[in-house]
Amino acid sequence: MGRNNYFQFKQFTVIQEKSAMKVGTDGVLLGAWANVSNAKEILDVGTGTGVIALMMAQRSNAKITAIEIEKNSFKEASFNFQNSPWSNRFISINDSFQNYSSNSTEKYDLIISNPPFFENVSKALNQNRSNARHNDLLPFQDLIQGSFKLLNDTGRLAIVIPTEQSERIIFLAETIKLYIERLTKVKPKPGKPSHRHLIEFSMKKLNPLIDELTIEKETHHNFTMEYKNLTKDFYLAF
Repeated sequence: MGRNNYFQFKQFTVIQEKSAMKVGTDGVLLGAWANVSNAKEILDVGTGTGVIALMMAQRSNAKITAIEIEKNSFKEASFNFQNSPWSNRFISINDSFQNYSSNSTEKYDLIISNPPFFENVSKALNQNRSNARHNDLLPFQDLIQGSFKLLNDTGRLAIVIPTEQSERIIFLAETIKLYIERLTKVKPKPGKPSHRHLIEFSMKKLNPLIDELTIEKETHHNFTMEYKNLTKDFYLAF
């Protein structure tokens, strides 16, 4: 197995030989940042390699349902779940989120997603990678509406999204009465504008908690203490 075909975390390993999207900073940030307090039922939408679902298992005692439309990613995530310390807490589903949310009667305390977010741009030659990166198969509106249906009254939706698309998804959420509870603006380096927003929605209309997180200092791979503290339970380097 090549050096890029797996990613080793402190408590689990992610095999990523066949999955279209590999382990990346966005997913790890979201998995470490999301509020899992009192969560007994968690749904990971577009699980990919399963990394966020595995982080949810490490951080909570919840039962975790992971849904993935692409078959190779679904098989690989299922393998990663079965070979983790929490194998008895996962349910893997190979289906579209639209179909699942339309037919399921389950209710969740937390729905979490690192959704495909590219729109109206050139696509990768590899169709599976293209599907994983572009939101043709899961438009934001479908993610928001399906999540609203599946959340219980006190449930939360946590996502990571490019900064430039944040305003639109917040508007879509508010139209169906999902409101920002927390928002973290993620900057790659000091002095740079934020490039990602970590957003948590709920059905409660409150004054949201808004803050910032910077990943690196001025030099490459010189990580800030706030980033290390957030991810130290997962990355071997910290």
